[in-house]
Amino acid sequence: MGEWVGVAIALLSSSIGGTAAAITRYLVGGADPILLAILRWGIGFLCLLPCALLLGVRWPQRSDWPAVAGLGVCFFGLFFILYNIAVSYTTAARASLALATLPLHTMVVGALLGVERLTARKITGVGIAVLGVAAALALGLAQSPPGAWRGELIMTGAVFCMAFYNVLSRPLMRRSSALGFLTVGMGAGALVLVLAGLVKGSFAALEQFTSAQWIAGIYLGVGGGALAFILWVMALVRATPTRVANTMTVNPIAATLLAALLIGEPITANLLVGLVAVFAGIWIATSEAKPA
Repeated sequence: MGEWVGVAIALLSSSIGGTAAAITRYLVGGADPILLAILRWGIGFLCLLPCALLLGVRWPQRSDWPAVAGLGVCFFGLFFILYNIAVSYTTAARASLALATLPLHTMVVGALLGVERLTARKITGVGIAVLGVAAALALGLAQSPPGAWRGELIMTGAVFCMAFYNVLSRPLMRRSSALGFLTVGMGAGALVLVLAGLVKGSFAALEQFTSAQWIAGIYLGVGGGALAFILWVMALVRATPTRVANTMTVNPIAATLLAALLIGEPITANLLVGLVAVFAGIWIATSEAKPA
């Protein structure tokens, strides 16, 4: 039951993350990738810190702070700058489908680091999900924006940052707490992003923001930043990294539906076929019976 609870929490987190992809696509014309990341993780950190202090969370051990901060900069900084660049090249739905290759990356990284044992059922489930993603991207290439493949390639490469975060964060969380670990990591990533934004002059774009853009930016931080990743680290505590990562394949559903409403991105048949394969892969990878 612990594994299934973790998977259910991860599904909710991935769904919220999908809506954040659509919001990012909506904002990408008025803000650079660094500013978008600052909105998501700066606001997210401002939401997390009071909660962590009020709840009296167990913070990471002093010896773990460099590792926690390093993972935070790698994930909340580097990964999401690349994520925002990728979304600027392609649609929210296609970017989210490329992000759905996360289970494959996590499974490979976990096996290389000796954290998680591979089984035939896990490999089959993740393989079906990833093949569904690849088929959907390939079949819909004609209807995608020019040069969309660049965004999907950048997203696929960036996913390695999240895969290492998934695998390496679990022991650090167990020595502290999920919320304490997340707050320190997100704070480190947000600090680096703010410094980069000041150097690059990214904050100047905020002067041109409309009321709708501010609402979208706040949602990006509160929902896509704080809430989605509170749920994500809660899931990582309860389930294996590959099973948690495999829920990322529902991300394109939320991204596709909200992007269709916000900016009129089409919902194509190839995306729907790919999502069917994705759900099949999730079920196979997460329904493996434990040995007696």
